[in-house]
Amino acid sequence: MNENTALYQTTNQKESKWSLHKWAQHGELIAAGISGILILIGWILKDQSMWSIPLFILAFVIGGFAKAKEGIEETISSKTLNVELLMIFAAIGSALIGYWAEGAILIFIFSLSGALETYTSNKSKKDLTALMSIAPDEATLIEEDGTTIQIAASSLTPGDRIMVKAGERIAADGVILSGRTSVDESALTGESIPQEKGQGEDVFAGTVNLNGSLTVEVTKHNEETLFHKIIKLVESAQESVSPSQAFIEKFEGAYVKGVLITVAVLMVLPHFVLGWSMSETFYRAMVFMVVASPCALVASIMPAALSLISNGARNGMLVKGSVFLEKLGTSSMIAFDKTGTITSGKPAVEQVVMTEGQDESAFYQALYQIESQSNHPLAKAISDMAKEHQTERTVHVTIEETSGFGVKAQLNGETWRIGKKDFAGKASIDREIEETGDDLSAQGYTVVYVQKDEKVVGCLGLKDQIRPEAKKMIQELNDLGIQTVMLTGDQQKTAEAIAQEAGIQTVVAECLPDEKVHEVNQLKKQGNSIIMVGDGINDAPALATADVGVAMGGGTDVALETADLILMKNNLNNLTKMIRLSRKMNRIIKQNIIFSLTVICLLICANFLQVLDLPFGVIGHEGSTILVILNGLRLLRAS
Repeated sequence: MNENTALYQTTNQKESKWSLHKWAQHGELIAAGISGILILIGWILKDQSMWSIPLFILAFVIGGFAKAKEGIEETISSKTLNVELLMIFAAIGSALIGYWAEGAILIFIFSLSGALETYTSNKSKKDLTALMSIAPDEATLIEEDGTTIQIAASSLTPGDRIMVKAGERIAADGVILSGRTSVDESALTGESIPQEKGQGEDVFAGTVNLNGSLTVEVTKHNEETLFHKIIKLVESAQESVSPSQAFIEKFEGAYVKGVLITVAVLMVLPHFVLGWSMSETFYRAMVFMVVASPCALVASIMPAALSLISNGARNGMLVKGSVFLEKLGTSSMIAFDKTGTITSGKPAVEQVVMTEGQDESAFYQALYQIESQSNHPLAKAISDMAKEHQTERTVHVTIEETSGFGVKAQLNGETWRIGKKDFAGKASIDREIEETGDDLSAQGYTVVYVQKDEKVVGCLGLKDQIRPEAKKMIQELNDLGIQTVMLTGDQQKTAEAIAQEAGIQTVVAECLPDEKVHEVNQLKKQGNSIIMVGDGINDAPALATADVGVAMGGGTDVALETADLILMKNNLNNLTKMIRLSRKMNRIIKQNIIFSLTVICLLICANFLQVLDLPFGVIGHEGSTILVILNGLRLLRAS
């Protein structure tokens, strides 16, 4: 078999699988449609029973086959009765008393409501299917001698080098060794704007290299990539069952048994107690079996939950299960980590103070020449700031770095020290500079002093930058009545300054990972339902302890695996959006449950008062089922 033949067969297999998937996705809807057409034709020919009854029977078989099969299989596996069997019994009962059309309509509407539920489920799987379909099957491996070969993407291991041409999807998580490009990451994050990527930056499997050739070093096995983790998250969410749904499913078996027992009693008792005729008694028992079925009640929760999971996935918010959606909407407090969550984790220079008479150009030149040689985050922030002010040609400066204190360098015959107060020369500090530095420190700034020869000539105030959306997000949470807390390992003054600027109500600083867990447990003991938001390894224990753990999409693997909800775009505004939608979902579920129970009670009462005929019972019962499903589907487009 040559390579082209193998590729052709692989393509055909994928197309075949896709066709089967599309048929499975729409089969129930097609069956319901055919059933409806047969009923319509039978209704037109209702005066000719030799034609109408066979058409109704055919409508029974086509419309009810899938649900009957599902009900029988579930009963055999779980050894409990279910709604599907109850509805089949009701349809058969309608036919037995001569109401062929009504029984067929019952099957038709029931199959239509089932098709709507399937549609909801398929919508929730849409993002997963899209992701799986775009996963590259092959990668271009660069061998040690520089030659390239095509291998299966699943066989890549950390340390392998792969080539990614313009327009190709990246086959593995890795880091760029050479090349620069724009990468379309919308399949993972939902962000439509391509991200500029260059040497040393991370790229992810399933994303698209838009221009230029890249050499990428693989950093993770295929099953450990962010792409596969997202698939596992969506699968987990689809398979999970919320507490409300679990209760309904447990309640369903007992309820169905109760209805069937009641139907058996109603087939006899009213004839002797109320004096109804046997035909009327049997008729009312069949109507009762139709209207008392809990179809609408059973469909009150899952369509709404799946719709919200789908909505979130499309907008870069992945949730591991509907149980967490319910909790998200009922939470009363949110605890945030600081660095990488409320802040970007990248400090910037906000204050620059120099002594009187200091040459400003020389000051910035020295800062840039010295700090650009260091990889420390504070040094990078200082060099980025100074670069905007310096004009001289960059020269190489040898620096002597003292870890945790600062750097020392010789520049143009002068000795410069940049770092903490004691390191830069506390004895030679100007009083005004010292007072300014102390004031900045009290405000939560990290203060760096600059010494030239034997005199401190200035100081810099640096602060971690609050995410642009953080203030708005905190304000929205306050408006929703949700308390906010910051749990951070940072110093008290720094944490308080950030919290005050962001609008966070309570601060607990200098927390180690176990202390964050302790604080979360203490808050829970006070009767709060806690959401914990973080991004680091140190946040993972607290994420697991909280009622709902939320991880930033750019966080560590441990945080992503521990969390219950992931913000793929790192956008905190999506968290408030998800809370609002979760509250809306809980409201819709309550509306559905109250509405479905009310309809059941009204229909049962109308039946015993002998004012409800079977056709209206069918329409009222199945119509309510369709209405609660459509009500849940509103969350697909909610924002």
